[in-house]
Amino acid sequence: MAKPYVHESSHVEPDVTIGEDTKIWYFCHVRRGARIGANCNIGQNVFVDYDVTIGNRVKIQNNVSVYHGVTIEDEVFVGPSAVFTNVINPRAFIERKEEILKTPVRRGATIGANATIVCGYEIGQYALIGAGAVVTRDVPPYALIVGSPAKRKGWVCRCCTTLKTTGTTGLCPRCGKTYRIDGESCHSEGS
Repeated sequence: MAKPYVHESSHVEPDVTIGEDTKIWYFCHVRRGARIGANCNIGQNVFVDYDVTIGNRVKIQNNVSVYHGVTIEDEVFVGPSAVFTNVINPRAFIERKEEILKTPVRRGATIGANATIVCGYEIGQYALIGAGAVVTRDVPPYALIVGSPAKRKGWVCRCCTTLKTTGTTGLCPRCGKTYRIDGESCHSEGS
């Protein structure tokens, strides 16, 4: 394993943990207390706020701000210019740090370019948020979410392929994995 790489144009404040083989590219700012896992790729002009936790093998593309209150688990992909918020009713002249809402992004989820994730909602494991979507509610695991406001349009496999569904069964046409669909939830059959 190699030491983390931080480009000289980026600023990493004290008391930050960065895992092995992680790369932080141009013009990034990582605030105090942030924890970034191993084998991550943090693109150009990314802001990681104080006390944010980012898991292992995460890819955050250019121009993303990960604000306080957001937690990103392992193997998440965040597309370019995706937006996270952390206060539901901000005003420039009223400080609301005590009202910051938590936004967990679960393992393996993908957030498309220019998507907006309104704070206080959970993004389920292996969910796929389409480019430009505006998420205003919890997203179940394996859900394919698109639009503004975002709505579920189907289910995706762990390999990020849209499932072919029949009744209560989902089948991945790429890898052959099967899923059980129960109303507004989708569960992997086996591991």
